[in-house]
Amino acid sequence: MEKSPTTWSDLTATQQRAICAAGAAEVVVTSLALRDLVRRPTREIRGPKAVWVLAFLVQPVGPIAYFALGRR
Repeated sequence: MEKSPTTWSDLTATQQRAICAAGAAEVVVTSLALRDLVRRPTREIRGPKAVWVLAFLVQPVGPIAYFALGRR
């Protein structure tokens, strides 16, 4: 028998809050990374800015990688 997919209402309140908190954290980290990328001069960035913008689409690895590796 195949198990049906889990729906939002199947999750506990704690699980729902954790998902919302993780989503909010991703939005904040991505926003901060994008803001920093736009304001920082190109010479202080490792690699092309356009590539970093694309990397931000890979959640949550892209923004974290930018903060860890992308800035000089």
